[in-house]
Amino acid sequence: MKKKLNINYLDIIATGNLLVAWQEFIVDKTKKKDVIEFSLSLADNILQLNSELANDAYRHGPYQDFYISDPKLRHIHKASVRDRLAHHAIYRQLYPFFDRIFIAHSYSCRLDKGTHRAIMAFNKMMGRVSHNHTKTCWILQCDIRKFFDNINHQILSEILREYIADEKILSLLNNIISSYESAPGRGLPLGNLTSQLLVNIYMNSFDQYVKHQVKAKYYIRYADDFVFLSADRDELLGILAKIDRFLNDKLKLQIHPRKIYLKTIEREVDFLGWVNFSEHKVLRTKTKRRMMTKIKNSPKPASLASYLGMLKHGDASNLKRELVNNYWINFPEQ
Repeated sequence: MKKKLNINYLDIIATGNLLVAWQEFIVDKTKKKDVIEFSLSLADNILQLNSELANDAYRHGPYQDFYISDPKLRHIHKASVRDRLAHHAIYRQLYPFFDRIFIAHSYSCRLDKGTHRAIMAFNKMMGRVSHNHTKTCWILQCDIRKFFDNINHQILSEILREYIADEKILSLLNNIISSYESAPGRGLPLGNLTSQLLVNIYMNSFDQYVKHQVKAKYYIRYADDFVFLSADRDELLGILAKIDRFLNDKLKLQIHPRKIYLKTIEREVDFLGWVNFSEHKVLRTKTKRRMMTKIKNSPKPASLASYLGMLKHGDASNLKRELVNNYWINFPEQ
C-alpha cells in the first residue's frame, strides 16, 4: 500500500504558507515589472488568492509564451504572478513528501541532487561494473520523445490519486494540469514550478518499475534522460524491450528512436553535458561554447563560481584557465 500525503488543503492555502511562498518566489525577480505590480498591493492580492482558493473560486489563468535557446530552442509558457505564487504554495507543501518516495538515483529538480551528483553517481557505477576499468562496461542510454508535451493528464491524475486522499488538493492540481495542453489531454508547460514536481511524480512510476520489477541494479535518471549500466550487453537489450513496453502501455510515452545508444564505456558516452570515457571526461563542446558566451555577455562573480564548481568534476584545467581569462577580460570596470 502506498504512503499517503499527510497534509490537507488548508495547509496549502493558508495565508502564512502563501506569504512564505511569496518570499521564495521573488528571489531574483524583484526587478520584474509584473512582480513589482503584484507587490504594490501584496496584502490584498494574497488575501484575494486565499479567498478564491478557500471558496473553490480559483481558476488558473492563461500563459504568456516565448522561446529560449538553452542551447536548443525551447517553447516556454509563463503563468501570471498570481498563478506562479499558487504554484510555489503547492510545491513547498507537496515536495517534501514526494521527495521521500523518489528513488535515490533520480536527480532532476531535487534538493541535493542535480547534474553534478548524477555524473558522480554515473562514474561510481561505471567503476563498479567495469571493476575499476579492468572489464567491459556496457551503457544503454535513452531519452523520451517530446517529454513534457506527452505527459498524459488522465494518467497523471490517477497517479496523484494513489498518494493524495484530499479531494480539494486533487481538484487544485487538476485545475493547474488542465490549464495547459500541447494536444487534447496531454502536456505540461515548461516554466511552471509545479511541472518539475509533476513530471518527477509521473516518472516515479517508471523508476519504481525499473528498480523493483526489472531489478536493474545500475540505473540513473535525469528528467527524460536515463542510463543503464551492465557488464552484459544482452541484459541491456532485454531491459530496453521491457522499458519500451512499460512506457508505451502505462505512461503513453515513447523512447526517442534516434536517441537510443548502446555502447561500451571505451567509446565516448555523452551524458548531461559531459563526454565520458573510461578513465576521464571532458565538457561537451556545445556546453563549453554556451558557458563561454554567458561569461562573456554577463561576467558575474556568482556565474564564474558556479562554472568553476561544475568544471572541477571533470578534466578541465585548461578550460578553467580560459574561463577565468574570459571573465576578467569582460568584467566591467568599477
